[in-house]
Amino acid sequence: MKRYTFTIPQDIGEERLLNFAQRRLPQLPPHALREAFDRRDVKQNGSRMDRRALALPGATVEIYVAERVKPREIAVLYQDENVLVIVKPAGVSCEADAHGGLPLPALLQQQLGYEPLLCHRLDNPTEGLMVLARNAQALAELERAFREREIIKGYTCLVRGTPRPKHAVLKAYLLKDAKAARVSVTASPRAGSVPIVTEYTVVSPGACSRLEIRLHTGRTHQIRAHMAFAGHPLLGDDQYGDRAFNRQYHARRLMLCATTLCLRLQGPLAYLDNKTFSHIPAFMQEIESCIPKKSG
Repeated sequence: MKRYTFTIPQDIGEERLLNFAQRRLPQLPPHALREAFDRRDVKQNGSRMDRRALALPGATVEIYVAERVKPREIAVLYQDENVLVIVKPAGVSCEADAHGGLPLPALLQQQLGYEPLLCHRLDNPTEGLMVLARNAQALAELERAFREREIIKGYTCLVRGTPRPKHAVLKAYLLKDAKAARVSVTASPRAGSVPIVTEYTVVSPGACSRLEIRLHTGRTHQIRAHMAFAGHPLLGDDQYGDRAFNRQYHARRLMLCATTLCLRLQGPLAYLDNKTFSHIPAFMQEIESCIPKKSG
């Protein structure tokens, strides 16, 4: 058996230990964690726990899984002495958060033996392409390129209904509520709001449509909140979306992925200029099998 151990934060609220363990150990397949609880191979402060157990503030947790269970690795598409391009899995946070999950750089350090530096972020439930730096010089150049919109990111998502027209550039205003960990979108500016610009193209129309998205501004939860404001919430988004719609299509996760990444780089990273990466999310195949096909 292989042992995983961690400490629960003191400020954790009431939550099942299984749910916390899934966030804290995203590299383990969910079925392996459930089986460990069912076998009572999970100890909290030395006592064996089952799936009903609550996480205790400050407790030490030990989880034993079979040696045959291989941790899920983060897909690495490119790496050299300066940069790293990976596919971030859904459910992994880029930075440490109040929920106690192991952040992306720490997971990559476990896998690769070094800890890369963040220069941009994706939301926890969003899958997709990310570029990270391996040294301070590369970090400075990547941060400059992101600031000046020289690195172009494209997204794919599934939404309720078919937006009209087929292609549009949407403009609105976003207000962030940091305490509630959510945002709101309005048609006109309000105190504390910032402008947002979201461009979409309908690729596959229908009751559940596939869109390609390009952000002209990069704000917290922008795609999710802006498309919901436009009347077309993302499939699998219970926070801003339509829960009944999500249940209809058996969506258990957010159907949003950063699928293209085009680098426009200068200086020490000029050798990567015009290099483009792409990724096809697995959820497209999984969920599209649930979408009724048009007859005829």
